[in-house]
Amino acid sequence: MIELSANLGFLWSELSLPDAIRRAGAAGFAAVECHWPYETDAGAVADALAETGLPMLSLNTRRGQPGENGLAALPGREGEAREAIGQAFEYGARIGARCVHVMAGAARGQAGAEATFLANLAYAADLACDTGMGVLVEPLNRRDAPGYLHATVEEAAALVRQLARPEVRILFDCYHQQIMGGDLVTRFAAHKDLVGHVQFAAVPTRAEPDRGEVDYPWLLPALQAAGYAGPFGAEYKPTGATDDGLAWMR
Repeated sequence: MIELSANLGFLWSELSLPDAIRRAGAAGFAAVECHWPYETDAGAVADALAETGLPMLSLNTRRGQPGENGLAALPGREGEAREAIGQAFEYGARIGARCVHVMAGAARGQAGAEATFLANLAYAADLACDTGMGVLVEPLNRRDAPGYLHATVEEAAALVRQLARPEVRILFDCYHQQIMGGDLVTRFAAHKDLVGHVQFAAVPTRAEPDRGEVDYPWLLPALQAAGYAGPFGAEYKPTGATDDGLAWMR
């Protein structure tokens, strides 16, 4: 059976986060995830999760200054990065989130970026142990996120293996990885033991997943057959009102 998670960074984004959680439950999603919930009272989010019975799978560390896309791999910004990581774990613990996605930032090619990211991920892994949560790292495609530290699952896997902390796993986004080479089942299977979550959206538009070049009714069961056992995160940008575009769920 396919279980679906609604990414509320994109779905029902016009609503408050608690109301978006309720709408996701009413639509039949089995879980939710979000981007940057920090402006919303954590108690109200926890209440909505309890009311619907939906787990919160993940939230992101904050991006940084306007135009930035994460802090954790930026040399010289370790203090800010660890403050953002601490904020995410503190908020996540209050709402019962399962994971924190630690955003690396646009550091590709910078001297010391990889070492900086490894050190900050080790710090995040320690917090994950303390809170009973996990850490996710996500490679982002170079078209949408130029300069982001990692763009492919292969690069992320090398990092996670080097770190060797079981709390840190890969967020395998089918949208990003289709753009960065495709062959999704084979590439997922090669790294399945390191994958903590899977997301999807139409390629190339990042719209509803019942269009574009990836056949998700075939792919998602194939990823399950290859070893994935969690909910699939619907992280797409609706072309109109979210409710009007949910026919793909059937």
